[in-house]
Amino acid sequence: MIETQASRTALMVAGYRARASEQTNPVCGDRWAAHLAGDVGIELSREFDKGYPDMELWIALRTRYLDEQIRHWTERFHQVVMLGAGLDTRAARLARDDVRFYEVDHPATQAMKREKLGELAGYPVAAATYTPCNFEQQDFLEQLRETGFEVDRPAVVVWEGVVPYLTEEAVRATLKRIADDCHPDTVVLFDYLMKRMGEGIDLPEKDRQVRDLVERVGEPVRFGLNEPVKLLYEQGFRYARVISFNEIALSFTGSYDRARMFRFQHIALASRTVHSIL
Repeated sequence: MIETQASRTALMVAGYRARASEQTNPVCGDRWAAHLAGDVGIELSREFDKGYPDMELWIALRTRYLDEQIRHWTERFHQVVMLGAGLDTRAARLARDDVRFYEVDHPATQAMKREKLGELAGYPVAAATYTPCNFEQQDFLEQLRETGFEVDRPAVVVWEGVVPYLTEEAVRATLKRIADDCHPDTVVLFDYLMKRMGEGIDLPEKDRQVRDLVERVGEPVRFGLNEPVKLLYEQGFRYARVISFNEIALSFTGSYDRARMFRFQHIALASRTVHSIL
């Protein structure tokens, strides 16, 4: 099997989705996640639990919230871009006859995923259009065009679990590319950490341990953000909404617990022209 350092993070996230989906009253549902995660993904998630016991709920909340956003926006838009798709299964789970899902990811990670999907009876592999992209050497929008993406039609772009591991320059460049060169109604969604957690500034020991755990799994946290609306405005967006994971947890579980460490984590939505940002 092809495996890269980056794929370990994807395997762990799939492991958490699998575990969350098996709960009695699941926040999210992904019946393919367990196969994609395999024993390695489940083991990685169990190891991560030791430092961050609320990670399973966090992954479940992120999955559920973004699923519902995609369902909403695909009532109007007919293109979905999963930017840095990892082991995402939304093309299969949220498929609609008139909607095309594009999965953009590193060729090695994508090859590993397609190998795993090929072993899975009943998975609609053709539900996604696979767009290989080495982000350090290739332009993701040009790669999308080559696989059929129509820049003159609006899309929903989901950038999940990626922003904290990039430099600020890379985050700004990606957002500006979307704002400048995609259809103006296009909506982008991404999760991020606040600056203190993203940069490891004056953190309590428990929070620092979480950052160290993430790095040991495969990817160091590099970027945090305290003023997302300012950043989005500077890259060309004019409509934005920011929601915290505490708000999402309250909506989907009816509970609040500051001890869950959701205080650093948010999801942002933005568009150049769409007023009805949820």
